[in-house]
Amino acid sequence: MVTRREFLDTLAVGAAGLAVSTTAKSYAQIMGANDRLNFAVIGLNSRAYAHLSSLQANKAHARIAYVCDVESNILAKFAGKTEAAMGEKPVAVKDFREVLAKKDVDAITIATPDHWHAPMAIRGLQAGKHVYVEKPCSHNPGEGALLVKAQQKYGKLVQMGTQQRSSQHTIEIVDKIHNGLIGRAYYAKAWYSNTRKSIGHGKEAPVPATLDWDLWQGPAPRQAYRDNVQPYNWHWFRIWGTGETLNNGTHEIDVCRWALDVQYPERVTAAGGRYAYKDDWQFYDTLNTSLDYGDKTISWEGKCCNGMRFYGRDRGSAIMGETGSVVVDRGGYEIYDLKGNKTDEKKAASQESSSDLVGADSMTDAHFANFIAGIQKGEKLNAPIAVGNVSVTSMQLSNIAWFVNRELRTDPTDAHILNDAEAMKYWDREYEKGWAPHL
Repeated sequence: MVTRREFLDTLAVGAAGLAVSTTAKSYAQIMGANDRLNFAVIGLNSRAYAHLSSLQANKAHARIAYVCDVESNILAKFAGKTEAAMGEKPVAVKDFREVLAKKDVDAITIATPDHWHAPMAIRGLQAGKHVYVEKPCSHNPGEGALLVKAQQKYGKLVQMGTQQRSSQHTIEIVDKIHNGLIGRAYYAKAWYSNTRKSIGHGKEAPVPATLDWDLWQGPAPRQAYRDNVQPYNWHWFRIWGTGETLNNGTHEIDVCRWALDVQYPERVTAAGGRYAYKDDWQFYDTLNTSLDYGDKTISWEGKCCNGMRFYGRDRGSAIMGETGSVVVDRGGYEIYDLKGNKTDEKKAASQESSSDLVGADSMTDAHFANFIAGIQKGEKLNAPIAVGNVSVTSMQLSNIAWFVNRELRTDPTDAHILNDAEAMKYWDREYEKGWAPHL
């Protein structure tokens, strides 16, 4: 049995000599296997390798027919690793619109920068594809609401990549909480700690010959290329990214919402700043945010540049109730009484680090398996977009509260910001002409 680490190490070696088109034989194999879904993986840095790993784990039911990226060297590298992992040569494509036009594509997975998630997912649905989209499912609340409507209109499945929804120990402990393990659960604290470094001060530079910068920007208003944006630092620029609240906070907030059984908040506050470095980073590196539901509260504390842990964990969720508490993360859970004495625990087989930008794990394997079973067998999705979007929108409200530097009052039925026209301007965004998503 090859371990996950051995698999990832194998991927790191790389493969050469990829042909862009499939042979007639491999094409016949793709078209002839009705029991296996044809996937296209779009956006081929970091998290895409977890998609590859999980599709490899589910290859009895799925194959990767296409891979797509706007950067030619990244595209060739990932295509070679896909062939090595899956045993079949994918078609390598630069423009995702070409992928969506392919009749043999059943589902797409989206691991692009955040500003692409909702527009690409909506186009995928319109093309008749099922969609697996990484969190956050949108760049702004308006996009998320539009994506939910698109899924309802076009009828294909959309699974959001909050993979802890498919973690068996998390499913187990949330069920126990719902059945009274700690009495009525009323408060949840989530956190994320990392030691990210400065991104410095970038300068305008020629676009690399390997990169289609115009297509990379897509729906975002055009900017000159700068040398400290691609391939990862776009997360920290507001025109493309969504900050650490959405990049990582979404996961634990989603678990907290699930455990407390709450939807949209009534009040949102956020306080923090860019304290550790002075550079081009446009979001906070330290943030405390609170989501208030009237009779329940969720808080999230993010520390991008200080690795101090809580409960010995660099990320996790603590759920507190009338008779005790639960601490749960990707590595298992612990149960405590009211005085903070541990009474029980369960450990998962492995736990990833917050500094791991790939995040390939058994939870993601299970999340893809659930998505595939949803398509093939009608199995209920663990993170359907209507559920996932609530967590994403909630954290986007946190960003908005930080942008305007005040508490937001919100409508718990649809998350719209009440009596604050300035804050509500952040509900949507400006799009490059011709790129705005629509139904």
